[in-house]
Amino acid sequence: MDLAPLPDIYRRAPFAEDCAPRRLLRLFSGKWTTMILHTLHLSGGASRPGQLQRNIPGLSKKMMTQTLRGLEEMGLVSRKILQVMPPAVEYRLTALGRQFIEPLEMLYRWGAEHAALLDRVEQNAAMAERQAFTPA
Repeated sequence: MDLAPLPDIYRRAPFAEDCAPRRLLRLFSGKWTTMILHTLHLSGGASRPGQLQRNIPGLSKKMMTQTLRGLEEMGLVSRKILQVMPPAVEYRLTALGRQFIEPLEMLYRWGAEHAALLDRVEQNAAMAERQAFTPA
């Protein structure tokens, strides 16, 4: 994968509060943000909450609701009340939200292609945690 080099401003510290890397980290810092965006994308851009929750094991209803509200406030997803009986809700990626799918998919693809590296990181973290709790 050939990427254009970063602009010089992002190649040396200090990194300003409003720099692009920090803004991206803030945007995607929520535990479930990227998974919800990814799952909506895989669902054709829209999903009802129950389906969304079934597709993301470990995601509680409370965290799903909080994350979806935040994504809605940022303009990345929209909430639509369907006129059926009983009324139902559907969440959709907005045009702005769809713009963030490509970099997420690139990151997820990298993770899939480098699963062994991720395994090593997790093993290192587990080993460090065990050593922290082992009496000397």
